[in-house]
Amino acid sequence: MVSKVYSLAYQGLEVYPIEVEVDIHRGLPAISLVGLLDTAVKESKDRVRAGIKNSGYQFPSQRVTINLAPGNVKKEGTHFDLAIALGILKATFQIDCDFSSYFIVGELSLEGRIREVKGIFPMALMAKKLGKKFILPLTNAKEAALAKDLEIFPVSHLQETVGFLSGVVSKQPFRIDLEEILSTPPAYDVDFSEVKGQLLAKKALEVAVAGMHNVLLIGPPGVGKTMLARRLPTILPDMEYEEILETTKIYSIAGLLNKDFPLVKERPFRSPHHTASSVALVGGGTTIKPGEVTLAHNGVLFLDELPEFNRDALEGLRQPLEEGFVSISRATKHLRFPSRFLLVTAMNPCPCGYFGSQERTCHCSSYQIQKYRNKISGPLLDRIDIHVELQNIKVDSLLKENISWESSQEIKRRVELARSIQKERFKNEKILFNSQMNHRQIKKYCTLTKDSKSLIEIAVKEFGFSVRAYDKILKVSRTIADLANSSLIREEHISQAINYRSLDKSIWV
Repeated sequence: MVSKVYSLAYQGLEVYPIEVEVDIHRGLPAISLVGLLDTAVKESKDRVRAGIKNSGYQFPSQRVTINLAPGNVKKEGTHFDLAIALGILKATFQIDCDFSSYFIVGELSLEGRIREVKGIFPMALMAKKLGKKFILPLTNAKEAALAKDLEIFPVSHLQETVGFLSGVVSKQPFRIDLEEILSTPPAYDVDFSEVKGQLLAKKALEVAVAGMHNVLLIGPPGVGKTMLARRLPTILPDMEYEEILETTKIYSIAGLLNKDFPLVKERPFRSPHHTASSVALVGGGTTIKPGEVTLAHNGVLFLDELPEFNRDALEGLRQPLEEGFVSISRATKHLRFPSRFLLVTAMNPCPCGYFGSQERTCHCSSYQIQKYRNKISGPLLDRIDIHVELQNIKVDSLLKENISWESSQEIKRRVELARSIQKERFKNEKILFNSQMNHRQIKKYCTLTKDSKSLIEIAVKEFGFSVRAYDKILKVSRTIADLANSSLIREEHISQAINYRSLDKSIWV
């Protein structure tokens, strides 16, 4: 007899239905698994055999053939175990029930318990789309319940699953109050009011967030580069519903969701170590997984100690920075992961870290400083709009308790106003932010006053700015003007934008 059970699989962020076919026929006892499977799926035969026996059922002493269709698509993961076990039980007439209205996923332990699996949220969305009910591990219930109006039935053991499908055990669909979860504001445990001083850097980061301009923070060790970067998500506008769903899908596939609160409402902040490989940053591997650029989607990617990163890893950032997605191609598959994020990088001004410091003396030569800086390629620097230099704060400033520094909420209000101006400006364009403007759009939307034109002409002649740097100054000055609620780009806006191009002004050496 051939039995059929329905499950789900994913490649990248795409989910598709799987038909698990089980055939029992005469022959020497053996299990044959087919359907273009990875190692984790092939190993399921041992988990399923032990799980069935230890749950009080009989495992057939015949030849068992299991096919996961369609056979031309790679299947990965351990979540087919429960569907395979139920297919075997039905094919051997130990249970008599209809699986046609359910998608079933779950990993089996050797004693028949059902363990949690990754990727449940996008699977739940697909089950809802196809109009079927969803049987899944109990520990994944809250995550699946985020798919509104889907009937889900969490189970914790193979016996419980059989009892429910046979009608012996009664279960009500699992529900959560999704509206209450969505209405809860995101909670961050850091705030810009905790950062003393560094007003120039704070303003630069406000401009960066408002127009989605990538940033490079330059300063000696301990000056506050990481502290500032970690507070950037607190001034980004709250994620919209579609962004929340998209980010939650990514973290579900990666297995990084919080079991108790699986909805991702806070803007992601990813800070990989400088030893990270290109695969870790961009994604890929034998079993293709999203990298840090995808995990930072809709949030912030912070690369501390930028020159210490592997050059190949940094060069892999070009496509996501330019196009907002990562394309990963293999011989048998082609996957695309979203990767729209704000890139924030940090570095010391020289190998010892104290070039230009007012506190300590730098002993690095001009050659050493230039060599250190050249670890970052020109094409990557071209994709960074704002360069900010930070200096150590005086001790007396640190000890002042009567100064009230601006909070993240106050900065966030100005950012939201600037974002709303851009949304209206680009409503008929295919872009969202000032940083995405091309040359035609710069010419159309960056209207300069007479004084601002004169200033940028002087700056180009004085500092030798390239055409690309000139365009970036105009984009950044457009964002600065938006923050000031000005339709025209004035002299002070251009001046501030020019100050954010320290590397182009060749003032290091």
